[in-house]
Amino acid sequence: MNYYICETCGVQYENSIEKPEECKICNEERQYVNPNGQSWTTLEKMIKDGYHSHIHLEEKGLFSMKTTPEFGIGQTAYIVQSDSFNLLWDCITYLDEKTIKRIKELGGLQAIALSHPHYYSAQVEWAEAFNVPIYIHEDDKEWVMRPSDKIIFWSGESLELHKGMIIHRLGGHFKGGCVLEWKEGNEQKGILLSGDIIQVVADTKWVSFMYSYPNLIPLPAAKVREIATIVKDFKFDRLYNAFHRIVKEDAKMAVHRSAERYIDALNGRLFNT
Repeated sequence: MNYYICETCGVQYENSIEKPEECKICNEERQYVNPNGQSWTTLEKMIKDGYHSHIHLEEKGLFSMKTTPEFGIGQTAYIVQSDSFNLLWDCITYLDEKTIKRIKELGGLQAIALSHPHYYSAQVEWAEAFNVPIYIHEDDKEWVMRPSDKIIFWSGESLELHKGMIIHRLGGHFKGGCVLEWKEGNEQKGILLSGDIIQVVADTKWVSFMYSYPNLIPLPAAKVREIATIVKDFKFDRLYNAFHRIVKEDAKMAVHRSAERYIDALNGRLFNT
């Protein structure tokens, strides 16, 4: 029996004798099946293959974490620290004893929260290693490939996990897509951790919004307007996405003007071509 992991998206499946026939998450228009075909690995094999975790201090109370060499989608997860409460925001697949030891030196974890299914990865392995709950919005329940009693499916539009640390459902990329508002971050100016519900683009003064990033399927103008309207009430001046791109200052204004540009493009007002 093995907990098989999709090598394309990095999501771990429930225990089985045979490899799953397909990855439900990849076999859908927001992701993709590798042109070379579906392939699987296990955490044990990854450890033997020499992967490791790189944990880096970004700023006070915020650590980034990434797998090297790059695996799956290649996302960055974050450890957010506040008053003896450490939250793992989004998740990576790779986990070994060295990573566990390093995180315990930082105070361990008290909870895990996810932005959307592409980063569920090996979330149950992490929850069991640190004996903590996983918070996933109930709208994305169908995408959990490894069930666990560690998972709490929350409902509604917002959930405060700890003082000044609030998950908000924005939808868009996924119906249950969430962001994390951290009011105390950035010297009390606030930080928004957005996964790729709000995506920082190559010009890091701007962001964008998509239904499918790899397949370039846009979101409707009305949904982008809704997202921009909701986040204007959050406290943040800096924004980190899931690929270590950062809007360092005036991030709330960047979301606003980016939404306006996006809507103008969809409605034919931005350019003539």
